[in-house]
Amino acid sequence: MKKTIAIGCDHAGFEHKAAVVALLEKEGWTITDHGTHTLDSVDYPDFAHPVAQDVQQERTTYGIVLCGSGNGVAITVNKYAGVRAALCWLEEIAALARQHNNANVLALPVRFVTQEQSLAMVHTFLHTAFEGGRHQRRVLKIAPTTV
Repeated sequence: MKKTIAIGCDHAGFEHKAAVVALLEKEGWTITDHGTHTLDSVDYPDFAHPVAQDVQQERTTYGIVLCGSGNGVAITVNKYAGVRAALCWLEEIAALARQHNNANVLALPVRFVTQEQSLAMVHTFLHTAFEGGRHQRRVLKIAPTTV
């Protein structure tokens, strides 16, 4: 599997993102960093949309989005067909998001988790396989059949 990942955050997620990028580089991932690159106040959708587009168009295998609660970025990226973002605040939830939901984007609520917890969730998310089987049937039912 090609190890490619897109990452994006708002100002709240900036410091966690820097730590996550360092971990990803250490693990040999090719990273597309969509920002933000400062602590200045910004709008989270501006950084979440490019991550979702990279995942949807298969330019990257996974995405990571970070903001204060994780909700804004998760809502934004989940608007894209084929993107399955999971808002995680525990390592176990990150594992289940991959095992049962085949999540391809991890959303982190940086105001509610430590950097160490974020790094642990990223590691778990990226090293946990989708179980398939009965879960595949359920994942296929996520997308609406009519629009």
